[in-house]
Amino acid sequence: MKDMHVFERDVNGRRYRIAAQSVWDPVRGRSVARQIVLGPATAAPVADLGATRTIGTQAVGDVGALIWVAEQLDLIGHIDRACGNLGAKGGPSVGELAVAVAIQRACSPGPKRDLADFLDGAVPRLSCLPSSAFSGQAYHRLARQVTDEQLEQAQIAIAKAAVARFELAADVLAFDTTNFDTPIATVTPGELARRGHAKSKRSDLRVVGLGVLVSETGHVPLLYRTYSGNSSDQAVLTACLDGLRELHQSLDHGECRERAQRTLVRDGGFWSPQLELDLDVVGYYSLISLPLGHAAAEQALQMAAKRGAMKPLTGKLAQVRAARVQAKVGNLDRTLVVVESQELLEGQKRGIAVTLRKAKAELSKLDRLVKTKRISRSSLEQRIRKTLAREHLSRFVVTEIGGDDKQPTLRWHVDAALRRHLEKTRLGRRVLCTDHHLWSTGRIVQAFRGQWNVEELFRRAKKGGVVPWGPSHQWADGSIRLHLCHGTRTDAGESGEDRDRNRRLRPRDDGGSRRDPRNTGAYDDGRAWASRDGDDCAGADHLTAPGC
Repeated sequence: MKDMHVFERDVNGRRYRIAAQSVWDPVRGRSVARQIVLGPATAAPVADLGATRTIGTQAVGDVGALIWVAEQLDLIGHIDRACGNLGAKGGPSVGELAVAVAIQRACSPGPKRDLADFLDGAVPRLSCLPSSAFSGQAYHRLARQVTDEQLEQAQIAIAKAAVARFELAADVLAFDTTNFDTPIATVTPGELARRGHAKSKRSDLRVVGLGVLVSETGHVPLLYRTYSGNSSDQAVLTACLDGLRELHQSLDHGECRERAQRTLVRDGGFWSPQLELDLDVVGYYSLISLPLGHAAAEQALQMAAKRGAMKPLTGKLAQVRAARVQAKVGNLDRTLVVVESQELLEGQKRGIAVTLRKAKAELSKLDRLVKTKRISRSSLEQRIRKTLAREHLSRFVVTEIGGDDKQPTLRWHVDAALRRHLEKTRLGRRVLCTDHHLWSTGRIVQAFRGQWNVEELFRRAKKGGVVPWGPSHQWADGSIRLHLCHGTRTDAGESGEDRDRNRRLRPRDDGGSRRDPRNTGAYDDGRAWASRDGDDCAGADHLTAPGC
């Protein structure tokens, strides 16, 4: 066999490069020449990019990735089956509308009146139906017919499919809540938007609450709850117990396991002895950050303050110190782990510095009122309690009140020794409480860290921008206003029967519709529901979800 050589040849007035090679043919007993045209030999044309102009843009990657996720999990099929195959004849089903709205909100947040234009501007096709069939009116018409029970079934089926398809670790599930401000007027009726404890400190706005249960792998949302802004965290979790029981059983089937042991992780706002018992009834272990004001937490902190009690962990947690003790928490037998966090300590110290500065100004003002005899002793005591009620100030700001009710006296100072003792024994520490007595200390700490990730994602979602959730990223709008009250549940599902409706998802089933698995989809807790138009006000309040 001879070496290959390249030469040029004129063909019909144009010059081409050709590669040739001689190969010995044992059958014919002679050499055979093989040639292939490499292409034109002329120089490639050069385009002047400065002379170009943009005549239009179309979305490609993000829309295609999310449609791939919907196809992999049969998202539309699960929503349609759970909602009773709602949809007008010849029009999109409730599942198709839900997926279309979810993809729009994830890729280009906007009102539903722009949904048709968004679908026209995307290269990947969601449906063979015309884009004009996808409208806000059609969505709200179907959304009003969906019940809470149907949404519950859709969530559980979708969670089962997501765990099975993407092999998510669901043995440790983190639950957390947050709330979003809304500009809805006070006189506008509504069940979700209520005045309550807003985490943004905006007491002038009505808020909507959102609770999310996420997996340990990727923190993918598996269950959600929307609730009125004036509800408590314990009430929200109590309302989720039936869903948690069904989810527990469904995940067993999705993972092909029997009676798996799952743990629910949450922060101190969800502490309740009754909730601990209820979780045990529905089949979950418990891991919670115990409120520091609890008697058991106080005892654990005192134990951890002893010399040599806090010991460094091993492996990836080598920079973390923790102390462990088994004790009674009320009537419950629990394992308590005191964990030290340098990041938490620095944050608490910054918070104390800001609050102390304000408290000093208030105490100086009260001191002037006392000297001018313009305040009574009862009013003075009440205002001092309110001033020192935050950030542990009452532990190191010493006040002495004397005199009678009409002529009180006041002396106060900041005790530096007490402040250092507070930083050494209490600040920067959490008390983790669990009924996993056989778990190692490192496993307990690692499991609770998933809760911190959920809180961080909530914070990023409220700031706006790109929010990482699972293997991909989604856009989050900073306002998150009316759309949260009237968004749609958009989770992924598994394949099944009733393919007639869903056949429109894959108009050309020639193998090309199955996208590259490397284009991973995403699950989004903090997905933006950035509505900028009033058409979102007409939807059903219960169709609200954290994302796909």
